[in-house]
Amino acid sequence: AARLVCAVLSTARPGRLARQAALRSLSMTQAPPARVAPPAEKVWDGRADLYALSDAELRTLLAEWGQPAFRAKQLSEWLFVKGVSDFDQMLNIPLALREQLRAKARLGSLQLAMSQRSRDGTAKYLWRLADGREIETVMMPYTDGRRTACISSQVGCAMRCSFCATGQMGFSRDLLPSEIFEQALRVSNELRARGERLSNVVLMGMGEPFRNYDAVLDAVGQLRSRLGIGARHITISTVGIAPMIRRFADEDLEVKLAVSLHVADDEARSKLMPVNRKHNLAELLDACRYYNEKTNRRLTFEWALIAGENDSVERATELGRFLRGLKCHVNCIPLNPTAGFGGRAPSVGSSAADAFIDELARHGIPATLRVRRGIDIDAGCGQLANKAAAKAVTL
Repeated sequence: AARLVCAVLSTARPGRLARQAALRSLSMTQAPPARVAPPAEKVWDGRADLYALSDAELRTLLAEWGQPAFRAKQLSEWLFVKGVSDFDQMLNIPLALREQLRAKARLGSLQLAMSQRSRDGTAKYLWRLADGREIETVMMPYTDGRRTACISSQVGCAMRCSFCATGQMGFSRDLLPSEIFEQALRVSNELRARGERLSNVVLMGMGEPFRNYDAVLDAVGQLRSRLGIGARHITISTVGIAPMIRRFADEDLEVKLAVSLHVADDEARSKLMPVNRKHNLAELLDACRYYNEKTNRRLTFEWALIAGENDSVERATELGRFLRGLKCHVNCIPLNPTAGFGGRAPSVGSSAADAFIDELARHGIPATLRVRRGIDIDAGCGQLANKAAAKAVTL
């Protein structure tokens, strides 16, 4: 039996070896895979944008340059972990590759047109995009050590909320995932240079994130994988596009969701926020309930306090009834002034905000009165509109 097994093996071995030799010969004669160029939106001035490339695209690019696979990881660590933007500082990258990177690659597409700092420490950045359009980003420092970047998802906004400067300027275009992500990266790099760390990101800048849904989720993935921002430290804000709230709930990302509500009456809300004419409060409430049930996560509702409009105890009672049964929290913030809206915040020293929050508490709804930040440089909520404040100090 042993001789039979040996005989079978001895006769099978040449066939196996022959097949292996044939496969090697075939692989040697096959043409190499076609060059895969980075997508057009990831190339500026003929140079690949390293901030925009996915990990796979970066590996492919470096492989085409004859570099081993581990170079992509080394480069990513310099770019996203250490926040280095000078190729010459990347000491474990060969000089020849650094020279090639300088010639054939670039770091980002955002050009800093201006930066401003508020008296309260809030910083605002005006970025010029590759096509000449401009967007704004805000960084808010807090006394507990948090550093939050408020980033934009669109150039302008089509939602036309009457009290929002971005809505007043109209809509130009969606931002690319890389343009969204790079805002946070640039803020992170600046903080790192000062020995600080970007801890939170909120998509509450210019634009409606759910109208640029895929790009926003792509950017969120980069925030998590490249900057190490935990999902629960990222918040996406929406004006209340009900079908997209349901879709977002199905993603199960653990990213926080904030809904700009501002009025819990259909007629009044439609005047302030035209989106309510398409997705009314009943539809919005159903979507919010679905979100709660699907994710078991708390919703945040944003409420800009407007004197004589939505800051009364009666409006608070209305809101408390509307939110009954929802797992939620209400963020109240005095309205920030904008040139295109005549409303104003409750007077300083007014008891309206406290009475409003007390009434919500009576309905079992937790609420917080937020401090306005950066309003002296038009960096507050609802104030972003690509305009430089003459009184601001340029950094």
